[in-house]
Amino acid sequence: MSKSAGTIAIAVGALGALFVTWVLLHQGFWAERPISDVPVYERYGEAMVAGEVPYRDFAVEYPPGALPVFALPTVGDGSNGYRRLFEALMWLCGAAALVAMVVSLSALGRRGAARAAPPAFAAVLPLALGSVVLSRFDLLPAALAVAALAALVGGRERVGCAVLGLGAVVKVFPGVLVPLALAFVWRREGRREALICGAILAGAIAACVLPFAAISPGGLWDAFSMHATRGLQIESLGSAILLAAHQVGDIEMTTGTSAGSQNLVGTGADVLAAGQTVLQLAALAAIWTAFARRGDPGDRERLVRYAAAAVCAFVALGKVLSPQFLIWLLPLVPLVGGRRGAAASALLALAAVLTQLWFPHRYWDLVEDLDATATWLVLTRDVLLLAIVAVLVSPARAWSRRRARLQAAAGSA
Repeated sequence: MSKSAGTIAIAVGALGALFVTWVLLHQGFWAERPISDVPVYERYGEAMVAGEVPYRDFAVEYPPGALPVFALPTVGDGSNGYRRLFEALMWLCGAAALVAMVVSLSALGRRGAARAAPPAFAAVLPLALGSVVLSRFDLLPAALAVAALAALVGGRERVGCAVLGLGAVVKVFPGVLVPLALAFVWRREGRREALICGAILAGAIAACVLPFAAISPGGLWDAFSMHATRGLQIESLGSAILLAAHQVGDIEMTTGTSAGSQNLVGTGADVLAAGQTVLQLAALAAIWTAFARRGDPGDRERLVRYAAAAVCAFVALGKVLSPQFLIWLLPLVPLVGGRRGAAASALLALAAVLTQLWFPHRYWDLVEDLDATATWLVLTRDVLLLAIVAVLVSPARAWSRRRARLQAAAGSA
């Protein structure tokens, strides 16, 4: 079988697995979706169809790049029609992410199981995370992030940076890949090309943002500033630590709702929220610096690995850690190769399963009753996400020594 035929076969197989996954997500306990953002998206879409201008005539909590995915399903018949079309769009985004994974793996020169297993694994991972995949639009920015990586490792740096810019105005997290992408281009193509790519990336962002900034600068600013001023969301690492302290020491905790999420409130929670933000930025800076200064920033495998690490650190250390944030990792972490990638993917699958054990079924027990079971599940999940970051950024020599020990043990057996 030729390389191109093998690539097509892998892509078709992954898409088939995603189709089966999508069908299963509508069956049994997966079909229970008591917590959905789709009605919010429908209100946004209906308002736009009625001629209202986002940010000026009605508040939107998402960046401008997300607006089309809210408007397109309005051609459906009523709320059920909107939901069905929205889910179809998300399937297409998931399919695009899988195809981008296959393209990336081909460009990286993977062969055999190393090329076929990651997209197959990513195609079934939504079953581990659950129905939240159907009711959030996060597969769109996830697809754009992995598509940008595919273009970068495939030698289409300008396209990759343009797509990365578009991803950042759909949901902010692809922006954490920008320093990695520019360092990668600088090393491979030189400073001039990196500056051109940076200008293209900035132009893509400006093309989406500036029209709304001109129409309603205050409304657009509110959409971004709201997230900066949010409290300590109840599923974040800092909140999990406080909730564990409550379970062990019966420390009083208070919850509240603001900015569309349920948070811990009080001085301790506010201090932890600020501290987590500082830690999150410091971790990202450390990852960017390590990529640029250690090893070869032009190494395509290192780009994929550090990209997954940066997004995972952004998720794990943020003061908000909604279940849908794990969707961002589904196509990124499995791209990492070798034993390190296998270990990180296994941890991601376990983190997804733990998330589904409380969301959505026990979520309100956690919020209203500070449920002990949900507390320990959240804390364990958050620690697992930190473990993924550690696995991805640990020195290569540590994995080389581990491989040598395993080979020695196999030889003596």
